[in-house]
Amino acid sequence: MNQPLAGFAPAPVTARMENHGNHMLKVAMQTGNDLLARVGSMVAYEGFVQYEPNPPAVRQIARDWITGEGAPLMKCTGDGLLYLADYGADVVVINLGGDGISVNATNLLAFDAHLSWGVERVKGLAKFAGQGLWNTKISGQGWVALTSRGTPIVVDCGGGENETYVDPDALVAWSPNLKVKGKRSFKAQSLIGRGSGEAYQMAFSGQGIVVVQPSEDSTDRLRIRG
Repeated sequence: MNQPLAGFAPAPVTARMENHGNHMLKVAMQTGNDLLARVGSMVAYEGFVQYEPNPPAVRQIARDWITGEGAPLMKCTGDGLLYLADYGADVVVINLGGDGISVNATNLLAFDAHLSWGVERVKGLAKFAGQGLWNTKISGQGWVALTSRGTPIVVDCGGGENETYVDPDALVAWSPNLKVKGKRSFKAQSLIGRGSGEAYQMAFSGQGIVVVQPSEDSTDRLRIRG
C-alpha cells in the first residue's frame, strides 16, 4: 500500500461496531446478526452484504412516524465488513448492555436488529407541539450508533434536584428513565440559541445522561430527513 495512505487502512476487528475515524462506522456483519441502518448511509462494504429498504417489521413500527420525526431504515444482512456514514457527521458507538436509550430519529445511524425498539411520544411535552414529540426508544443487549454534528458532550444528570436544560435542536439522545418537560424562557431569548427555538428548552431530571451536539441548526435535521 502507498505509505502515506497506510495510516487510513481499517484496524483489525475488535467489536461488533466501532469507529473508523470520527466520521465513519465499521460494523462486523455475521449471518443471523442483522442490522438496521439509515437508508443511504452505506459508503462501502467487504464480503457479501445484502440490503432490504423499509422491511415489513420497520413499516409496522414506523406508522407512528407521521410527524416527520422518523428515519427511513434498511435491513442489512450477510457476512463481511460494512461501513456507514451520514454526511460527515461524527459517529458515536454505544453498547447498551441491557440498558435503553431514547434517540432523535435524525441522529440514529444504525442498531442491531434484535434489539427492542419503537417510536414513542415524549411525555411532558404535549403542549409544545412541533418540538420533537416523538422519539425512537431502543433497549436490550446490543449495539447502537448515533450521529452528532460535531463532537458531542454527554451530561450526567446525577439524579439530583437540579435540572439539565437543552436546546431541542442540539439534543441527540437521553436515558429513557429521565423525566422530561418543556420550558419557555423569554427573558433568556437573547442569550440562548440562535433560531426559532431560542426561547424554548427541554428540561431533564433524574438519574441518567443527556447527549448534546454542538450544533443547533435545525436545517441539518430537515436536510437529512429527505
